[in-house]
Amino acid sequence: MSDELELLRRADPVPDDGPRFADGPLDARAEQRLQRLLSESRPPHRARPFPALPGRTGRARLVWGLAASAVVLVITVNAVLGDPGTSRAVAAPRPLTVRSGSAPVPLRDMVALADAAAAAGSPGLRKGTHVQSWSLGMSDDKPPVTLPEERVVRWRADSSHTEVVVATDPRRPGRPVLTDAGGEPHPVADGHVISRTTYPPMWSDAPPEAPPPHTAARLRAYLTEIARPRADRGTAPLSTAELLDAVAELLDHWTLGTRESAAVVRLFAGSRGLTPAGEVTDRLGRPGHAYVYDTRGVRHMLILQPRTGAVLGMEETFTEDAPEYGVKAGAVMSYSAWMR
Repeated sequence: MSDELELLRRADPVPDDGPRFADGPLDARAEQRLQRLLSESRPPHRARPFPALPGRTGRARLVWGLAASAVVLVITVNAVLGDPGTSRAVAAPRPLTVRSGSAPVPLRDMVALADAAAAAGSPGLRKGTHVQSWSLGMSDDKPPVTLPEERVVRWRADSSHTEVVVATDPRRPGRPVLTDAGGEPHPVADGHVISRTTYPPMWSDAPPEAPPPHTAARLRAYLTEIARPRADRGTAPLSTAELLDAVAELLDHWTLGTRESAAVVRLFAGSRGLTPAGEVTDRLGRPGHAYVYDTRGVRHMLILQPRTGAVLGMEETFTEDAPEYGVKAGAVMSYSAWMR
């Protein structure tokens, strides 16, 4: 409740030092906006995906569709977008930029580093994930907006698991809003809980629920099962775009150990068109090596941890204007940052 009250306070146009603040009556503008909030009869406009764009796969998640209730969604949209006459606190991150003058590191060199880290054997594979993500969404009567979320999934020994999804503060994109003390995720003050779910014990021997293998050949087959329906699987190798999407899906279910990360880097090194770009600082302030893959209208950026080759994040950015959707070149389509 405290989160909803805080959002309503931000929506109140009466200034803190106004003579009618607190117990006094609202002015005409405030009354009008309050009436609009109370008399909303239409269902909220949920974000809709963009039609299929060349080079874009269907993985990008739309945060608005994850809202636990219509009330939560209306409050969140009003707080982020505001009314047409108000300034908008749009949480739209800018594309990451490669550090000027930094030396690109070939993927074959990252394979050697990842293999060395794997030889140490630690840390190991763990089921569950901790990820921050940004996904571009559209509503029927609002401009495109990126709403960030943070998600923690933790599995217990009895194969039950918990999932907490929090809408991060749009004024502080990239700021962690969950703690994971004692193996249980807990939201902190500046995040609004979208959902908190505990699932009963469950098992599956199909990817991505099944444990991923740690050899490149077996991992390629595992990722192919994720990327392609059985009827369309065929024998053709995964494209680079399919590989990136499948790895992202894997990381949304598992926190990889060093051996699994080394196998992933080896697959990246064998892909076509994934080019080293230089050093970058990701949205959580971590240093990484960037690798880019361009398709028509979209640039994919992969960020690897410099010492181990572990995947830190992925970003998709428009490289061309899409005026029919109100999108300009440089808009971030989606971004994920994975944490241990």
